Amino acid sequence: MRGTGKADVFAMLAHPVGHAKSPGAVNAVFEERGLDSLMVPITCVPERFDAFWEGLDAMQNLRGVIVSIPYKTRVMEKVAKAHPRAARVGAANVLRRLPDGGWEADNFDGYGFIMAMKAAGHVMAGKKALLVGGGGGGSSIAHCLAEEGVAELTIADTDGPRVAALVAAVQANFPACRVKVGPADPVGMDIAVNATPVGMKPADPLPMPVQTIGPGMVIYDIIMEPAETRLMAEARACGAHAHGGRPMMDAQMQAWSDFFDFERKHRG
Repeated sequence: MRGTGKADVFAMLAHPVGHAKSPGAVNAVFEERGLDSLMVPITCVPERFDAFWEGLDAMQNLRGVIVSIPYKTRVMEKVAKAHPRAARVGAANVLRRLPDGGWEADNFDGYGFIMAMKAAGHVMAGKKALLVGGGGGGSSIAHCLAEEGVAELTIADTDGPRVAALVAAVQANFPACRVKVGPADPVGMDIAVNATPVGMKPADPLPMPVQTIGPGMVIYDIIMEPAETRLMAEARACGAHAHGGRPMMDAQMQAWSDFFDFERKHRG
């Protein structure tokens, strides 16, 4: 039976949170495995985040949190421990409760992206890639693309200081990859990734021009909702391979299961 008073509780934190697919996907896993666990969507306005976090931290039966925009960087202020994947980008998309009550952070955004790309049969080593968006998710993807061996990585972001810092960090960590700041234009690229929320709303502009998308390019839009973004549709019309956010999330599910130890295989 699920949802008893002894249930393990997990949360999905975002603002807004209505578009989040993680609660449904994770609860389906709990149902399938017969676990007395549940994940609930939670949100608050950014101005009240610190007060909100105090309440979350006080919840003794809260075992873990999946984190999305705009809190991936802010939660790093609240953790006692961070995996190198999270530490190197200064952002987390998962937190788990430590035995002493503190929190440990990790970041599976880039990991999920790489696994989804590989599952679709795309090779990244030696390719030229464009990344639009240098926030929490984009930072993780940038490092993982460089780690995977792309020859050249161009990063576009409207926040000049942020994108400059990201370029410097990725270049320092992966000197074999040529990393630079550039325009959000896929011309001449093998891979182009939208790691911004632009495209979630019907009236949103395109995050990159589609006129320069060529046949055979890989266009990846990490947005979960809608499942088929305008960018994806336009890219396919240009003969490109287009992918959305769902495969990336699916690729993270096993990683989340291991990180959170859903089945409590490692009880003390």
